[in-house]
Amino acid sequence: MSDRLKIVMACDTFAPDINGAARFGERLAGGLVRDGHDVHIIAPSFDKTHGLRIEEHDGVELTVLRLKSYKMPQHKSLRMPTPFGMTGKIKKVLRNVNPDAIHVQSHMMVGRFALRAAKGSKAKLIATNHVMPENVIKYSLLPKFLHKSAMRIIWLDAGRLLRKMDVVTTPTRRAADLLESASKLEGVLAISCGIDASRFANQTPTQNQKPVALFLGRLDDEKRINVLLEAVAILSDHPDLVVELVGDGSERENLENLANSLGIGNRVKFLGHVTDAELPSIYERSTVFVMPSIAELQSIATMEAMASGRPVIGADAMALPHLVHDGDNGYLFRPNDANDLAAKLRLVLEADDAELLRLSENSLHLIQAHDIDRTVSIFQNLYRGEGEPQPTTLDNEPSYFLPIGKLPESVRTRLQEWRADALALRRRAEGIRQGARGRFGEARERLDEARAEAREQFNEIKSEVTEAAKKLRRKKD
Repeated sequence: MSDRLKIVMACDTFAPDINGAARFGERLAGGLVRDGHDVHIIAPSFDKTHGLRIEEHDGVELTVLRLKSYKMPQHKSLRMPTPFGMTGKIKKVLRNVNPDAIHVQSHMMVGRFALRAAKGSKAKLIATNHVMPENVIKYSLLPKFLHKSAMRIIWLDAGRLLRKMDVVTTPTRRAADLLESASKLEGVLAISCGIDASRFANQTPTQNQKPVALFLGRLDDEKRINVLLEAVAILSDHPDLVVELVGDGSERENLENLANSLGIGNRVKFLGHVTDAELPSIYERSTVFVMPSIAELQSIATMEAMASGRPVIGADAMALPHLVHDGDNGYLFRPNDANDLAAKLRLVLEADDAELLRLSENSLHLIQAHDIDRTVSIFQNLYRGEGEPQPTTLDNEPSYFLPIGKLPESVRTRLQEWRADALALRRRAEGIRQGARGRFGEARERLDEARAEAREQFNEIKSEVTEAAKKLRRKKD
């Protein structure tokens, strides 16, 4: 196997779709291409066109086979690929590419057919699970009394398929434990989706004089956005609190009606889909990011908010406690409990500047364990069949789970320096993109050089923060 890898990713959802699995696939592919590898994507079409094409994602060019698909009538954004002829189309890609690895991003449809098409291939078979049956079962045509049985069958089916893989990963240890328990698998690796924190860097202090509670994601049932709206209505003594909802989904109309019925319709802004270029400023102007979901295997949006230096509030469910460290970078609330969420929102809304700064800096501290470069490096080794026998990301180190309180002054200083340098990189990257105007190769080269500079600074800070955490742990022991 040469240093340059050839990878085929089989995805049930991929950009421009907006969800965690699509974002992870896009950013992993982007990181791999920047490291010199050849990445081919197989994914459902997002409109009426289909076939092989070149698309730009995450600042790189990718070869993408778009499979003919149709919109599910009971779901606003989910599309299902047409199964007829899918195996043959994927086989053709595999013959032409002759990949070193096939990375399945979901076992539901495209991954299932990719596994069938790969029969007899010498490629490494890798699967990352982003799916919880709870995310899709409501939008099936099954009656509600069959949902529990159906979810059990789906999990067992996942196990049957995923056992055929050389390696199975999922974004967090909690998600891995769930997958192992529900599907009877063993040895699932916990590897964070990762994030390039410099993309969201800013030096704007978190403020609560004009408070904004932000949610970003699909407006679907399992996200429990209704709980956020109900909590805001409870906080009648904070009439200036505004809610911004970024994304779209099957519950949008219901949520609009709920906001009006609660008397807060004029304070809830439905922003719909936004571009990647708009994301940093949306996080930057927020006071707090809220993720009420009960079915998150990680939550890339929460990670982006942390990289923006914002306090985060999440439901104490599934993998959210892995990101939201209660009392350190935000607060956890009892799932589906609007009163408890209102109480946690109040803590942020009534915090002084020093407390807001502490929460913000702790978010930046914790997000360093989710470095996208580490994630990309681990997957490169998995594709090659080398590296550590049980690789994982730094968010699974014992020091990541230690109470923080207030960061040591030396670490705070380094974080402030990083914020300034990363913000300069972000501005530089924006200038490169705006000035490129068709000069894609030159712009990408300049942007990669700028990212490399920030990466070096980021790694220095990460080492210092990790060492400080170890010292704190030794003191506590």
